Amino acid sequence: MSIQVNSEGVSASRVFLPADQTHSNLLEFFITQFPHIRAVEWEQRFDEGLILDIEGQALSAKDPYQPNTHLMYFRRLAREPEIPFEEQILFQDEHILVADKPHFLPVTPSGLYLHQTLLNRLKKKTGIPTLSPIHRIDRDTAGLVIFSVNPDERAQYQNLFRDRVVKKVYEAIAPYSDALIKRLPMTYQSKIEESEHFLQMQEVEGEPNTDTLIELIQINQPWAKYRLTPGSGKKHQLRCHLNVLGAPIKHDQIYPILTPYQEYELDFSKPLQLLAKEIAFDDPITKQMRSFASQQKLEF
Repeated sequence: MSIQVNSEGVSASRVFLPADQTHSNLLEFFITQFPHIRAVEWEQRFDEGLILDIEGQALSAKDPYQPNTHLMYFRRLAREPEIPFEEQILFQDEHILVADKPHFLPVTPSGLYLHQTLLNRLKKKTGIPTLSPIHRIDRDTAGLVIFSVNPDERAQYQNLFRDRVVKKVYEAIAPYSDALIKRLPMTYQSKIEESEHFLQMQEVEGEPNTDTLIELIQINQPWAKYRLTPGSGKKHQLRCHLNVLGAPIKHDQIYPILTPYQEYELDFSKPLQLLAKEIAFDDPITKQMRSFASQQKLEF
């Protein structure tokens, strides 16, 4: 069965109607099946044609419950922040798609974001409903993201990241630090873990679980541009490391001070100055060496 995608490139979720349940209609089933979602929300989804049968036909809230069948349903957002920057497709074949993501755009749907995500924009643009990211970068970070085209090949690409055989290079603009620059190039190692606030990572004592090669690219005081090559892939690793070293990345709203996001009033004039610049790996399907570079540049 093909994956159902709406006109905005958003994939549907599937739900099975068990034989050991009885309901007076489909609305009652959805309310019972998903008690954390308000009844009025399901009513609105039915009204907007967001509940479908397996053939893609819109269903009514009053339609009868038919056990041992599958239905599809789409998420609905009353309001979603608009991200006014465009992604670029740098490469596409029958195996992978490489996109150059702008700042502020999430890779996948979460929270307030559904249509305004890299994944759903690309599904709409390409018409490929099976696209799936094989790795992630923060919504605040710009740069390269690779997607699998064929679901049967996805695990082989994801294993490259699991096995740490993908070379990733980032660039960042952070404060000029004479003490730091005298130590460069260096590989910084530390143990980081989640802090009391789930958004922030913190450095703690113990056996290192992260390592980052830090090199200097350019100085333009009071700023400097750094090249960062992570050997590990912990959450916020690069942001945390530079912060600990006294050079938090320019416009970082999480390090050193956590600043609450104004989701509907994002300051697009201050993007986090972190860019996923290069990525290289041996393709497990084609056996070719793949190497890609972002077309974006960080400006002082």
